[in-house]
Amino acid sequence: MSSGDVDATALVLCGGKSRRLGLDKTEATLGGTSVLAHLLGALPASWTVVAVGPERATGRDVRWTREMPAGGGPVAAVAAGLPLVPTDLVVVLAGDMPFAAPSAIRLVTVLDGDATIDAVVARDPSGRTNPLLAAYRTDAVRAALPLPPDGQPARSLLAVAHATLVVPEEDALDVDTPEALEAARHRLAM
Repeated sequence: MSSGDVDATALVLCGGKSRRLGLDKTEATLGGTSVLAHLLGALPASWTVVAVGPERATGRDVRWTREMPAGGGPVAAVAAGLPLVPTDLVVVLAGDMPFAAPSAIRLVTVLDGDATIDAVVARDPSGRTNPLLAAYRTDAVRAALPLPPDGQPARSLLAVAHATLVVPEEDALDVDTPEALEAARHRLAM
């Protein structure tokens, strides 16, 4: 099965406060579009996209919802988005990761091929795992959500049986500082 054939939903988290960047990082300009539009445009067209955060215009169909309370953190956002996920596999993505789509596809493909695990989590070359760049079995992550979900650390999503997959550093780049935004712009210019 090719990567584009795996039925999955992208659950994109877009509700952060963007304190370090000073503006909505998903709306930051990147190559004539926004960081979020860059990410969404690179995901497989066959995937359902559920986004959690303030609704905004995108170049593709997106089902929007909000976490409760608004600004409740990434686990609250995952909890808010999961009821809208229609597939058995879900890839959770931070909306400020414009180059994450190729790794998201690989994560879903690896998870789809291994029934012994409930998640595949990205690990960057430095060894850091990222539960917000990970593919999960939808039922497993639903069952593992801590209650209440607001204010819980993203790492709590890793309570499921999981494997890691090393991803390229640029795929894991999150645009949360002015320096990271400049690095993303530099990558596009290459």
